[in-house]
Amino acid sequence: MKAIRLHQPAGLDCLTVADLPDPGQPGPGEIRVRLHASSLNFHDLAVVFGYIRTEDGRIPMSDGAGVVEAVGPGVTEFAAGDSVVSTFFPQWLDGEPSTPVGSFALTPGDGVDGYAREAVVAAATAFTHVPRGYSHAEAATLTTAGLTAWRALVVSGGLKAGDTVLVLGTGGVSIFALQFAKAMGATVIVTSSSDDKLERARTLGADHLVNYRRHPEWARNVLEITNGRGVDHVVEVGGPGTLAQSVRAVRVGGHVAVIGVLTGVEGPISTQALLSRQVRLHGLGVGSRRHQIDMVRALDTLPLRPVIDRTFALDDIADAFRFQQAGQHFGKIALTI
Repeated sequence: MKAIRLHQPAGLDCLTVADLPDPGQPGPGEIRVRLHASSLNFHDLAVVFGYIRTEDGRIPMSDGAGVVEAVGPGVTEFAAGDSVVSTFFPQWLDGEPSTPVGSFALTPGDGVDGYAREAVVAAATAFTHVPRGYSHAEAATLTTAGLTAWRALVVSGGLKAGDTVLVLGTGGVSIFALQFAKAMGATVIVTSSSDDKLERARTLGADHLVNYRRHPEWARNVLEITNGRGVDHVVEVGGPGTLAQSVRAVRVGGHVAVIGVLTGVEGPISTQALLSRQVRLHGLGVGSRRHQIDMVRALDTLPLRPVIDRTFALDDIADAFRFQQAGQHFGKIALTI
């Protein structure tokens, strides 16, 4: 079985192609999946570049999509031939989270081996069905980016038609947030440093565009667009470098979903601003299996397809990460296996 292994001290030069033993047949409660696609996330980049340390020889990639080849005794949810996609937290099936966002002990591609390989045998509960008509590459974008956007807006935010949503940037989570918001009847404001990317966001339905390089105090632009009211929801992917602006841009009593650390992991935040505006600040990481099942059910009815900028072969995984690191992508980057 072909797989990619990451050797320490990590880095692109530490990614190697390996020939590993076949995982065999599934036992009770397990399924065997022939993997066909994965997709890149910031978390995967952090693992591959060593910002998050893993065991030597770890198989990277948290997202995996493919076809069930066999089911073990007791499995009734899946059958051979079903298309499936992995979950980010395989042990978080439902209910409230019980571990910190930064605890990845059981997350594929981090605490345990991930999906940069041809086949896997895992608990059936580590996968869900995929939306009808989705390709394997499209399905593989749902595990992390799709579900994070869904939880930020729908589960945590209670998004409804007529709301106004502010989306920072044009990466995977942000583009999913734009698509979910528009599909559910919201008005969307998108920020980016690239006019070309902003125009691409417009083609997906973005109502208002703000270039934050030309307008570093972009919260003012957001308030002008909303006639001083502010937005109902912010999908905050930047972290400490952008959070103060996000709090200024949200309406009184509005919702800021903090899901990214692209500008760092620590920084000041004005308690006075939070209190005076009664902001609901929610830090969250991806979601549960139940959240993913609900999202897939919704995607079966929504006219929404994931945006994949480029697709790389598994053997070219280092090139895929170079492309991601350059920050030129719009939406998702996929791997075919």
